[in-house]
Amino acid sequence: MRYYLAVDLGASSGKMILGHVEDGRIILEEVHRFDNNLVEKNGRLCWDLENLFDCIVQGLKNCKAAGKIPQTLGIDTWGVDFVLLDRDYNMLGDSVAYRDRRNEGMDEYVEARISEQELYSITGIQKQQFNTIYQLAAVKKENPEHLEQAEYYLMIPDYLNFLLTGVCKNEYTIASTTGLLNAHDNTWDSRLLEILDYPKKLFRPLSPPGTVVGGFTDRIKNEVGFDCKVILPASHDTGSAFLAVPTLSDNSVTISSGTWSLIGVENRRPITTEQSRLNNFTNEGGYDYRYRYLKNIMGLWMIQSIRKKLDNKYTFAQLEEMAREAGDFPSIVDVNDNSFLSPPDMIEAVRDYCRKTNQPVPEKIGEAVHCVYRSLAKSYADSVRQLEQLIGKKYTSINIVGGGSKDSYLNMLTVKATGLPVYAGPSEGTALGNIMVQMITAGEFSGLSQARKAVINSFEIKEILP
Repeated sequence: MRYYLAVDLGASSGKMILGHVEDGRIILEEVHRFDNNLVEKNGRLCWDLENLFDCIVQGLKNCKAAGKIPQTLGIDTWGVDFVLLDRDYNMLGDSVAYRDRRNEGMDEYVEARISEQELYSITGIQKQQFNTIYQLAAVKKENPEHLEQAEYYLMIPDYLNFLLTGVCKNEYTIASTTGLLNAHDNTWDSRLLEILDYPKKLFRPLSPPGTVVGGFTDRIKNEVGFDCKVILPASHDTGSAFLAVPTLSDNSVTISSGTWSLIGVENRRPITTEQSRLNNFTNEGGYDYRYRYLKNIMGLWMIQSIRKKLDNKYTFAQLEEMAREAGDFPSIVDVNDNSFLSPPDMIEAVRDYCRKTNQPVPEKIGEAVHCVYRSLAKSYADSVRQLEQLIGKKYTSINIVGGGSKDSYLNMLTVKATGLPVYAGPSEGTALGNIMVQMITAGEFSGLSQARKAVINSFEIKEILP
């Protein structure tokens, strides 16, 4: 049996999933699951990369213990975040997370040098205060010496690949989230780097999904008890998730639903018009240089944050039931408002927004959760209408992949808000897309079309009709 291992790291949790092909069907098996929590270091919200890597090593040991040794491994993560390494491969500074407040006001540095309009026409990336382009401005302001001393710029999955193999490679799909790539030729935009005075030497050639990084270092081989070839999947988790959409139709909108909700479609060319910019759509790089034309929506982060504030004493299923019971609560919030990015108390943030907009204020937990669910569904519906206007076609269905596809109440509200049928699943869309690239590279499937047909035949997809 040939096994392929996906290391799938989201912004709140991580998992490691083995995949193999049996009678033309893709079989998945979870070997490890763990939390991914932000920690405070030097007054900043940071990722605990040391702990994350220890969790990856533990997952590899679990494979060895089960007698299921993967022949290849791929890592995907959330976008925009990075580390800087010096010439001796030591990290400069901390791995500051995109939710940290250091990015506030950094758009002013960028926009003093290039207008929003021109920037979007080059990169096609929607403006968000945590985009890498603004994070680097924060480094330049607070720790310019780090940029001067750095020899390597690595996105989070690039860095974890380096820890496993000792090889530094920059993967294309994750780099496309930075706001520093030219969307039309899929490379770092050297003129933009020059305008912003970011050291060009850091931004090395980009490798596409399917590229071999290398085998494990001797240290890792000795620790886990085997060697394995590390391969680049679509290292941006959304890029992997969109690969696993179980449809061959061009008339379906995809929602990758998790901590973030990413709603959009696949295009062969980027759309970098002014109308697209004003509607805040983004063109992220995908497998085989496809473009995910989508909008980032705050997503289930809001529900996760409510649960965390309540000391996790309710399950997600219990919160969903409370929301159903508060089904007639009318208020709606703009889920993409910055007040919901990293508030100390998500319930209070929702209440404050309702107060400021003269809407009924949720008093009960269920009312707050219902408000978030209903607001997400409305945001999905608005985005579908905008997609139809920008692309000039009607969409006839919605495919929801990822963990959020299991949220039956949100699925129902999405059908109600959009008037479109929803097809929910597979829930492990991101890990599946990661594994699909490995399987295509290994020759298990002739290409993406054949792999997607296997997905349709391998997993239960729930249909929710209007």
